[in-house]
Amino acid sequence: MAKIHELAEVLANQIAAGEVIERPASVVKELVENALDAHSTQIDIVVAEAGLKQIQVIDNGDGIAAEDVLNAFKRHATSKIHDRADLFKVRSLGFRGEALPSIASVSDMILETSTGEEVGRRVHFRGGKLVEEESSAVRQGTTVTVSDLFFNTPARLKYIKSPNTELANIGDIVNRLALSHPEVAFSLSHDGNILVRTAGNGQLQQTIAGIYGVNNAKKMLAISAEDLDFRLHGFVSLPELTRSSRRYITVMINGRYIKNFQLNKAIIAGYGSKLMVGRFPLIVLAIEMDPLLVDVNVHPAKQEVRLSKEDELAELIRKTIYARIASENLIPDANENLNSSKQKKADQLQMALNAASTKWPQTYSATTEASSAAEPESAAQIAEQLASEPAIATTEETVTNFADQADLAAWDAKYQHEQVGPALGAAAAVTPLAQPAPAVERFPHLDYIGQMHGTYLLAQGEDGFYIVDQHAAQERVNYEYYRQEIGKVSTDQQSLLVPLVLDYPASDAIRLRDHTDLLQQLGLNLEAFGQNSFVVRSHPTWFKAGQEEDTICEMIDYILNDQKITVAKFREQTAIMMSCKRAIKANHHLDDQQAKALLQRLPECENPFNCPHGRPVLVHFSGKDLEKMFRRIQESHTSLRGEMA
Repeated sequence: MAKIHELAEVLANQIAAGEVIERPASVVKELVENALDAHSTQIDIVVAEAGLKQIQVIDNGDGIAAEDVLNAFKRHATSKIHDRADLFKVRSLGFRGEALPSIASVSDMILETSTGEEVGRRVHFRGGKLVEEESSAVRQGTTVTVSDLFFNTPARLKYIKSPNTELANIGDIVNRLALSHPEVAFSLSHDGNILVRTAGNGQLQQTIAGIYGVNNAKKMLAISAEDLDFRLHGFVSLPELTRSSRRYITVMINGRYIKNFQLNKAIIAGYGSKLMVGRFPLIVLAIEMDPLLVDVNVHPAKQEVRLSKEDELAELIRKTIYARIASENLIPDANENLNSSKQKKADQLQMALNAASTKWPQTYSATTEASSAAEPESAAQIAEQLASEPAIATTEETVTNFADQADLAAWDAKYQHEQVGPALGAAAAVTPLAQPAPAVERFPHLDYIGQMHGTYLLAQGEDGFYIVDQHAAQERVNYEYYRQEIGKVSTDQQSLLVPLVLDYPASDAIRLRDHTDLLQQLGLNLEAFGQNSFVVRSHPTWFKAGQEEDTICEMIDYILNDQKITVAKFREQTAIMMSCKRAIKANHHLDDQQAKALLQRLPECENPFNCPHGRPVLVHFSGKDLEKMFRRIQESHTSLRGEMA
């Protein structure tokens, strides 16, 4: 008896759907790409319950002829490929003929279409089976309605994320498609609310403004270049406008959004050293090339492609961005900082360095049950300031992922009661930070000598000479201080004279709304200000003066970049960021009292050897090392004369 048989058509389509249709956003992508291939100039996407209940895509394109409607639902049926040669010069977004049958096999799907020259057709499929076919009086174009997605494949539903996450993915797809086709007017609505709307007038910068906000669009520079094989055009952000992830880099090839590590690497290389470590620019880059140089038939979702002459294209991108950035005056606008007094900043730095400053607590005391109960609110406030500042790479030792409330409680208990300095008994009194505890034996007593280049402190110990990185040293001291203080409750808020208005793409705005509770726990209240904008009227008092907006934006970036963020993890990141932002920087000259106070605090730290990012705090030259460098250790003249004899 034969064991090999041909799969049923419905089953084959469901298998194909497993590759093409991963989530509601995949349905939107496939249907909108079909609409674009049909030369549509207006595409409206309407979703309900994040697309799990219903997705509707309405276009004014060419439509489908009545005799072709049923053929469109056959697997691998396409109007875009006729022979082998066509496969090597694909100009359309879709060509495999998998989208409609795959979607229909896992949903309840209704398609209404008309070419405008004849009576339209309406077909209804459920689970891949034709339910109804009839004539329909509809306008030119196509309307596809997908309901009950994955109703017959319940296993797939287990991998669906929260409604807001799925809706954000849909918004991200629509954003990419809108940027790829600024000549098409897009609209995305969810449960009656407009999330995305573009003009469709062909102006790419206007489309960018509609998605990322007008203020961000103003900080982007137009670029263009071409050679014998490639033509580039688009917009790149000034180095001052960055994000903490690569999600804002959009690269299109022949109108198709693609993912390519090599091209992303070339974009970053174009900025040279003008970008901070861990920061990435906003990029919208359109590339036009001969279809023979690109193979789009390597991935079911068609986002990954293979490129001929990839190295040449990467080099063209790098040189173009480098030349464009080099021609700009990159000095940030000083008007934004004129309102803050320079003397006030100097005073704050002086307070941070002063050993007797009131900024440092006089005592550390074990928290009571009442303060522990209220602690999430306090952590929220400090986390906000740090998250809005530039992201800082951390080692595995400094970042801990807390999976549940038990882990969070354990983290709180550890850092609420942990002694910064020598280990003490559980019932022992805690030594005030302003009165240094005896140095840990493993760390030497340092006598201050002087400062070099406003960056390094020179000191001596019983076993030799030490060079201390003053920034890294105070980062460590600050980190262990904030690690203690971050759990203390404080609701103090500073009102902003002029409220901040923040614009985000619809996909990011949805994610933010999903994390408003976390932001409130961290002391930051975002108020809705239109569909995709937020207004901030106040902030925690621990925000550093002059860095309020950067702090808020960085906090939001961190949340957008890490969808599994917890309060405990955010606190840890906040302590790290605060320690860096409030530490003295290089080329800052300290007086003897400030330098000695820093060296006195350093031995109190649990780990005085590394900053929170893993960099060394100090290096050591033993007496023997110094003697070798100055050739004070060498063979005696007597032994040398003996060898010569």
